[in-house]
Amino acid sequence: MLPNSPPPGIALFDMDGTLLAWDCQLLFRHHVLREEPCRAFSIPLFLAFLPFAKLLGTDTMKRVFHCFLWKMPPERLAALSREFAVKLQPSIFPEMEAVLAKHKAAGHLTILSSASPECYAAEVGRLLGFDHSLGTVLENNLLFPDLTNHKGGHKVTRLRELLPASYFIGEKLVDSHGYTDSTADLPMLSICIAATVVNPGKKLAALATENGWHIVRPERPWKSSFEKALRVLALLFALGENPAKL
Repeated sequence: MLPNSPPPGIALFDMDGTLLAWDCQLLFRHHVLREEPCRAFSIPLFLAFLPFAKLLGTDTMKRVFHCFLWKMPPERLAALSREFAVKLQPSIFPEMEAVLAKHKAAGHLTILSSASPECYAAEVGRLLGFDHSLGTVLENNLLFPDLTNHKGGHKVTRLRELLPASYFIGEKLVDSHGYTDSTADLPMLSICIAATVVNPGKKLAALATENGWHIVRPERPWKSSFEKALRVLALLFALGENPAKL
């Protein structure tokens, strides 16, 4: 239970692309399939749906993607999530870890707000010392699990459910700073007093310049777009021990 009196500051962090370079959903699936190769059935199943991605929409494709967790016992999912969070730590951008440490040293409330599944986002947040961690909740272990995608405006909805009304002045969180790499998080940034964008694309960089947001560009773990594409393909097909080089 959070106190009604607002903290001296509030810091909201996206995870994928912000705290680290990779899409953690790909990394987690690779981790699970390496631990349980029998779940490789999910690869051709996902690829069969891929040509219809635009028609089906992001939320449905996210359900299809997570078919690799079909009928997984909750305790097994929790164990794999803990293992994955530990494995992920070396890939955290040092610059962003230092920023998080400054917020914590100042007594700020720190919240990890990710579109990745909460089962492992919460474990990553715990290891990094976040006060709260929010992500996409997979509601069951059906072949295509039910979920509410924790993305865009839904992040703001969850934050309003978590935080006391006294933490807001109008539409803004008091003394708040948002961090993201994606335009999908513009609703989250809209409730923040200040913002930092991480390795932004052209559209987000233009918005950052227009709004006076800070821009940081941590070094990514690939030398070219071609190298990144090869490593993404390896992750997609669950090839290699560690194609992301964590």
